[in-house]
Amino acid sequence: MNLLAFDTSTEVLSIALCKGEQVFAFHERVGTRASELILPQIQSLLKQAGLQLNALGGIAYGTGPGAFTGVRIACGVAQGLAFGLNLPLVGINTLHALAQTSGAQKVIVCQDARMGEIYFSALKKQNEAWLEVSPTSLYRPDSLPEIVGEGWLGVGSGWSAYAGALQAKYHAVLQGVDAAAAPDAKAILQLAMPLFNAGNTQLAQEAKPLYIRNRVALTTLEREQGQKL
Repeated sequence: MNLLAFDTSTEVLSIALCKGEQVFAFHERVGTRASELILPQIQSLLKQAGLQLNALGGIAYGTGPGAFTGVRIACGVAQGLAFGLNLPLVGINTLHALAQTSGAQKVIVCQDARMGEIYFSALKKQNEAWLEVSPTSLYRPDSLPEIVGEGWLGVGSGWSAYAGALQAKYHAVLQGVDAAAAPDAKAILQLAMPLFNAGNTQLAQEAKPLYIRNRVALTTLEREQGQKL
């Protein structure tokens, strides 16, 4: 099956195209330009693979959590292509994609959610899938849940943005940290493949972003109070 996967939940635009055993990929930090670059880069990968859009068998996309605009872009592009080509979809949690990207077996994912908060999940690899030991949630750095055991890898931009608080909380269970990691579309492909094979897919109209937070910005008063802390 020829599959397309992409993620725009961060400043990194990540796209991967699977043609049989071959994978063609684009993974670059593009800032706010994902909306203008995603379709041309998809076409570029199709050209590299010698495929047309109608040769695709399915599309996987990063659902979030992540930047509000970013997760809407991924969902919208997936939905539009799926409607036009009558293709099945698979949505993948971006924190799971980060865990998969890491190559580790036990991962504490902390993505900077801005506004003084963190998108958080602790996951363990089990039978090639990810089990949430602590579910995908939104936390302030001073209210993070306890994680037991050892050998955990810290992954995601939150480990840079809130390094002091996270290291103080989890230093005893950590084996290392990769704060530069971003969700990779190749990891999304890996997680989506068994779902496509099992027929556990979505229709185009069922695609939706995973929102953990209902607000996109702080109020003026909240910003002023934050500056005083």
